[in-house]
Amino acid sequence: MKILMVLTSHDQLGDTGKKTGFWLEEFAAPYYVFKDAGADVTLVSPAGGQPPLDPKSDEPDAQTAETQRFREDTAAQKALATTGRLADVKADDFDAVFYPGGHGPLWDLAEDPQSIALIEAFAKADKPHGLVCHAPGVLRKVRGKDGAPLVKGRRVTGFTNTEEEAVGLTKVVPFLVEDMLKELGGDYSKTDDWGVHVLTDGKLVTGQNPASSAQAAKDLITLLS
Repeated sequence: MKILMVLTSHDQLGDTGKKTGFWLEEFAAPYYVFKDAGADVTLVSPAGGQPPLDPKSDEPDAQTAETQRFREDTAAQKALATTGRLADVKADDFDAVFYPGGHGPLWDLAEDPQSIALIEAFAKADKPHGLVCHAPGVLRKVRGKDGAPLVKGRRVTGFTNTEEEAVGLTKVVPFLVEDMLKELGGDYSKTDDWGVHVLTDGKLVTGQNPASSAQAAKDLITLLS
């Protein structure tokens, strides 16, 4: 069982002068779900090497058992520091793909032709593809076999407008994940802010927020078993 994880290389939070990147829990929780299920996990990012970590996800109140496990796992730290390049992988070589969130993907992966083509290839091959929190935003330009948006008519979720408002970044992000998924015809639903909410529609798995990342990974594994 080979699973590809795609992380952002973008570290600028709009024009605020602040840093962003991937959200630690959304990487660590799925990573260990996959590893504990016996999966061979490959990490990539557009630029390769160490993806930028959102500093807010490194703060004490954002820590979980999985982020603590990561801090004590030198092999996982090395794997993260030496991600391959997104351009060098193809869907044929993997059984599933998973995108952790954080705000970074809204800037780079949402516009990245290689990411778009990769997800389209997984969808065309009917292989599981999972995205959590802000990562469903990378589906913005992804098309299905019929040429329509991949999310059109599909049950999907992602970071909510009210969650974005709560972190004070509504006016900073290039687009709001909830609005985008609805505008493209997705059958969007959500639970309470910061609650666990994961949807599976065919081979597409989406999770609402950081708390949903472990369950999204488990549901992806279920599709593979």
